[in-house]
Amino acid sequence: MAKIILTHEVNGLGAPGDVVEVKNGYARNYLVPQGFATPWTRGGEKQVEQIKAARAARELHSLEDAQALKASLESTKVKLTVKAGLGGRLFGSVKPADIAAAVKAAGLGEIDKRKVEIPSAVKSTGDHQVIAKLRDDVSATITLQVIAAK
Repeated sequence: MAKIILTHEVNGLGAPGDVVEVKNGYARNYLVPQGFATPWTRGGEKQVEQIKAARAARELHSLEDAQALKASLESTKVKLTVKAGLGGRLFGSVKPADIAAAVKAAGLGEIDKRKVEIPSAVKSTGDHQVIAKLRDDVSATITLQVIAAK
C-alpha cells in the first residue's frame, strides 16, 4: 500500500489535501502521473495545509449560502444550447465546464466545474439530471435542458 496526498478531488477516494492509502500500482500508474496526487513524505504536511487552505478559499463560505444556491439551482431548468445532428444526437457530449458556464450564464451563481458529476453521458437533446457538489455536505441536482443550436 502506498500513502499519497491528493491534490485534486477523486470520486470515491477523497478531496484535495486528504492523505490516503491506495494500492501501489494505482498510485504509481494513475494518480501521480495524472497529477491527482503526490507521494506522501514527512515534509508533505506543509503541502497538505496549503492544499486545504486553497480548497477552503474556493468553497462556499457558509452553509446558508450553499443552501440558497441549492434552492435556486433545483427550482429552475438550466438551458444549454449545443450543436446537434438529426434526431437530437449531439456532436460529442456535454462536459462539466459547459454546465458550469450555463449555470453562470443563467444568472444562478457560480459552481466549480470540478465538482459537477454527470451520472450518465449527455449525448442527446432533452432534459438530463446532473449533480453539483456545492460543499462537502451540500449537493444540488440540476435539471439540464439541452437544446439543439439552429
